[in-house]
Amino acid sequence: MALTIGIDVGGTKIAAGVVDTDGVIHRMVRRDTPSHDARGVENVIAELVRDLADTHPVQAVGIGAAGFVAADLSTVLFAPNLAWRNEPLGAVVEAACGLPTVVENDANAAAWGEARFGAGRTGQTVVVLTVGTGIGGGIVVDGVLHRGKFGVAAEFGHLNVEPHGRRCGCGNHGCWERYASGRALVREAQDLANVSPGFAADLLARAGGRADAITGLHVTAAAQDGDPAALECFRVIGSWLGHGMADIAAFFDPDLFIIGGGVCEAGELLRGPAAAAFENRLTGRAHRPVAEVRLAELGANVGIVGAADLARERVLGLAHNGSRVSGGVQCPIG
Repeated sequence: MALTIGIDVGGTKIAAGVVDTDGVIHRMVRRDTPSHDARGVENVIAELVRDLADTHPVQAVGIGAAGFVAADLSTVLFAPNLAWRNEPLGAVVEAACGLPTVVENDANAAAWGEARFGAGRTGQTVVVLTVGTGIGGGIVVDGVLHRGKFGVAAEFGHLNVEPHGRRCGCGNHGCWERYASGRALVREAQDLANVSPGFAADLLARAGGRADAITGLHVTAAAQDGDPAALECFRVIGSWLGHGMADIAAFFDPDLFIIGGGVCEAGELLRGPAAAAFENRLTGRAHRPVAEVRLAELGANVGIVGAADLARERVLGLAHNGSRVSGGVQCPIG
């Protein structure tokens, strides 16, 4: 059984695990992310790899990083939260640890994990949306992760859904993630509490009476308890999510959407409104099959599992059944 290491590089923590060919994590380690020190992040990654390699016979390393990853599967072109610019991350880690290393966008890694081992196992054309602070995504078609010519496909969060709308950190206005993410959920709840404090009394009570102190956890807990204001916030965010999904369907015609990321912990509170809005906005909806909308299954460790499996296939050339693949690559790129 080929064991590989998967690493999920986040803004606050770096998590790594040893993963087998069934997607099972055998051991995990975590460290805080020195997010303002690019070299420090690389040192922490190398330390985690050496730690895991000391206890398991690992053969390759896969890293999921938030940002644009070049087609060479080694260079991080742009990582807004980690100050990497044209950083040869894969080569640096490989030199430090002596293990072949693959770098992938974190949302792509999550999409691959769900398609291989999670909610996307039965899908043919699978679109995975990671709804957290922003919106990430990945596309898997017939067992192939679609990365695009330059490696930066599926940046769904920056679809323009509202011309001249809210300013986005990418420099544009009206990006999808400004309306359908965890950050958007909090903004919706805070705005509602400011304009309708009576209606949002439960949310305000949970936040100590301050609208600006309302968090995503407050909104989710209140919605799960049936609070009408919190449920309205999820309806609004879910509707925006479904709006964008209908646009994606016009491009890729998937048979399956998977909603993952931190916000999907709300479960049906998010999936239901998103699925309804998606079907309502779908072009020619009365005359075509409608893609299924599922919640992700693998939880917070999906990036580790996906990155490790991508490293296994791209470095070791191992097919899903563990046999060698001619040419050493099971998952074509581009």
